[in-house]
Amino acid sequence: MKRFIKRHSIPVFILILILNACVVQRSPVTGDKRAYGFSWEKGKEMGAQYAKQVKAQYGIYQNQRIQKYVENVADKVLAHSDLRGPNTPAKIRNSTIHYQVLDNPVANAFTLPGGYIYVDRGLLTHLENEAQLAMIIGHETGHAAARHSAQQAFNQKLGKLALLGGAIAGQKLLGISGDQILSLGSQAEKFLFLKYSRDDEREADRLGVEYSSKAGYKAKEAVGFFQTLQRENKQNGRSSVPEWQQTHPDPGERIQNIDREAQKWQHKGYKETTVNTDKYMHEIDNMIYGENPRHGFTRNGMFYHPDMKFKFPYPKSWTLINTNSMVEITNSNQNAIIAFEIDSKNNTPQASVNEFLNQQGVKAGQTNIASYNGLNGYEARATGQTQNGTKVKFYLYSVKYNGHIYRFICYTPTGKFDQFSSVFKRTADGFDKLTDQSILNIQPARLHVFRANRTAPFKSFLPKNLPLSIKPKDVASANQVSLDETIQKGTWLKVPR
Repeated sequence: MKRFIKRHSIPVFILILILNACVVQRSPVTGDKRAYGFSWEKGKEMGAQYAKQVKAQYGIYQNQRIQKYVENVADKVLAHSDLRGPNTPAKIRNSTIHYQVLDNPVANAFTLPGGYIYVDRGLLTHLENEAQLAMIIGHETGHAAARHSAQQAFNQKLGKLALLGGAIAGQKLLGISGDQILSLGSQAEKFLFLKYSRDDEREADRLGVEYSSKAGYKAKEAVGFFQTLQRENKQNGRSSVPEWQQTHPDPGERIQNIDREAQKWQHKGYKETTVNTDKYMHEIDNMIYGENPRHGFTRNGMFYHPDMKFKFPYPKSWTLINTNSMVEITNSNQNAIIAFEIDSKNNTPQASVNEFLNQQGVKAGQTNIASYNGLNGYEARATGQTQNGTKVKFYLYSVKYNGHIYRFICYTPTGKFDQFSSVFKRTADGFDKLTDQSILNIQPARLHVFRANRTAPFKSFLPKNLPLSIKPKDVASANQVSLDETIQKGTWLKVPR
């Protein structure tokens, strides 16, 4: 008995601390009291903080007409949600729920704590009508109403010891070793709550159908979107992946659930007649489709930014990720990284480099005034150590161009620096002004929305050459059809031009 108490007294003590750190509040969906990882008020604070980061990373789609349209649909759905229910606590019922369209080409939507809900412009180009949009907005509003992020935070606090142990035992997760995972801290942890369980997704689907049906929308229309996901899974060879290994429920299961839930609300007397295909198509006509090259694109081992009029080379075999706030380039082993950013704090290249060198734990090495491609810059080498003890070496280069200070931060474990130093310098020192008019004048593809003038296979409506290397099968998916599917005369179509 003494041995048992001694072995388990520390975890029990930690469990008590965890439970004391949680809050018990009434669920807007069920009305029952539940334990959450953080309060609704704290969630609003967190959501406001993360919203700034989301805006910095993706940017808001600069189209007030589209933004207003999405808000109008969202307001109709929100009015019939549990967030506005008469028995919902006033502090939740009276909270502002924020809906915004992100300038992101991915077909996605997500929810932050405290009622911050985002729809990517890429999702809007993949939907066929307002009813589909209403159902997806309802789904995200369901996540907010059920407070799934706060529930996940509570579950993570309960399972924290097991999660950390699993990280060490697993050794690697996306190329990061277990001890590195332990040192990631709040910067990584704050995004963990975005990964809902499959049961959370099922509940959000159920609530999405309920909210959109009560608002008069034909929620069953969303089936077409999930049928497209199901078709893409089969085309990409993912149909054999077990359902329980997927983050979301299988699209086939979601189709059945949505159909069943829609029938249930119809039987309860809700008309579910609003589809608004014509209105939706008119709203998304001329929307940007796919990546916007004005914000940066790659071609033959060169990164171009037409709006800011610069370019720089990078290794073709490396992975480049371009966000609104940073470009990150990594090798296949993820042990060499080139981070490129705008330094808005400093006015000179030397001040920009020195700011980095003055950080705690960074030891400056050789520093030089540099001039590459006729641009004034400053470069340095430095060493440092990660929280897990790994020694790293940096090559830093900042350059002043066109009224901005740009900074390259290149690093790798010290023992591999000689292997990658030439790659680092070739990329950073290759930063140059962009003068090619064909690239400076490049424009994004935009949707041309029209009715089919004949009955024919979908692929026959595509131009011989789609813009910006857009693939025909992706355009078919955006129309929720296959390339060989027969399109009836008068059907709305969306083709980028």
